[in-house]
Amino acid sequence: MNSRYYRIDMKRILTVILASFISLAAVAQDEPQTIDKVIAVVGGNITLQSELETQYLQMLASGYSPDDDSRCIIFEELLYGNLLLHRAKVDSLNVSDGEVEDELSRRLEYFIAQLGSQEKLEEYYEKSILEIKDEFRELIKEQLLSQRMQQQITGDIKVTPAETRAYFNKIPKDSLPYINTEIEIGKIMRRPEITKEQRATARAKAEELRDRVVNGESFRALAILYSEDPGSSKNGGDLGFFTRGMMVPEFDAVAFRLKEDSISDVFETSFGFHFMEMLERRGEQINVRHILIRPKTSEEDLEKARVFLDSIHGLIDAGKITFAAAAEKFSDDEESKLNGGMMFNPMTGAPVFDMDQLGSIDQRLFLTIEDMQPGDISKAVKAQSPDGKESYNLYYLKSRTEPHVANMKDDYQKIQQAALAEKKTRVIEKWINDKAASTYIRIDDSFKDCPFAHRWDKN
Repeated sequence: MNSRYYRIDMKRILTVILASFISLAAVAQDEPQTIDKVIAVVGGNITLQSELETQYLQMLASGYSPDDDSRCIIFEELLYGNLLLHRAKVDSLNVSDGEVEDELSRRLEYFIAQLGSQEKLEEYYEKSILEIKDEFRELIKEQLLSQRMQQQITGDIKVTPAETRAYFNKIPKDSLPYINTEIEIGKIMRRPEITKEQRATARAKAEELRDRVVNGESFRALAILYSEDPGSSKNGGDLGFFTRGMMVPEFDAVAFRLKEDSISDVFETSFGFHFMEMLERRGEQINVRHILIRPKTSEEDLEKARVFLDSIHGLIDAGKITFAAAAEKFSDDEESKLNGGMMFNPMTGAPVFDMDQLGSIDQRLFLTIEDMQPGDISKAVKAQSPDGKESYNLYYLKSRTEPHVANMKDDYQKIQQAALAEKKTRVIEKWINDKAASTYIRIDDSFKDCPFAHRWDKN
């Protein structure tokens, strides 16, 4: 399956809570449901098999390779979440109706921004905005209560410089981590607008190919020859099985309404114009194949973008504008322009890249940055974003560290964060053991052989 169509490319998963909300929203659709059952009870809170499977599918969609213990690990996290919720109620923690409404509105605004309008959100979930709010209000309240309980457990924990030093000193010298070269990178992107004529040309090509399929030509053969999705074209357009929420919303909206062996109309996503054929349904999973035709940016428009960036480069070199100010004023990259143009590592969410990682994230960027020195700005470089749109970019190398064995002088912040994480883990483990011992917990026999980190069934 082509990972560029996953909803996770809308930004890295914002939080586990948001990811859970997305998945639970998807499960709520009127799709055929698999047989469900209660697999755990913690206090008065139940865990369903479907919740575990939803989290498992999220893990697969995020690119993790499962092993024999993956479901057990997810199951224990669900137990922990329900223990947090149970204790929050026992301890009479509260979240106000206003907090719930604010959080609910914030998340719905996120979805509306992705889909383009409230009407499209309502169409996608086949419910009015009021019905959507009613359905998820209690879920949001429970998530906020769990967050508040965890904050109460670990919120005041800090590590002193002495504790940080002690944590570092107990690491065997031959086990100290090796810190690769790390860099901070800025970007100014210039992307030509796709014109109405270019969009119309792409749509017409997709319509032509759809007509050829409807008139009897092989979908698979035409996908191999013409589809501009490199991840699926070589497989005849076949995307493999996926669940609702793993593709961009516009794609899901068409795919999950399509009947088996039928061909969709041509429709548009941020990637271009598609049409698809439904191959098979298995409960909440479907398999389709599609053909993608992207609107083409003219070489003339791209050349204008390159020339424009060359002029910006000249202004920065002459000291007439800073890189950060130029990014804010001229960059078409919404994610970085308000942060002085600085890029965030999609694997960590931090504005720092491990140089070894960078090669797997963006090989072209790696080759551009490789020989630059801190303070250098590259020439305008042709680039392509995950949705296939072409641009020219200027890159700025803000800093570069040399590879080294971790030490307190150069890596204090990393060591401090590791020490803090360890301290919080110890506190949470003690809290779980204490509270689990005094809480009614029942676990389905199918999980009795899981290698749990805690004795959930000891009471």
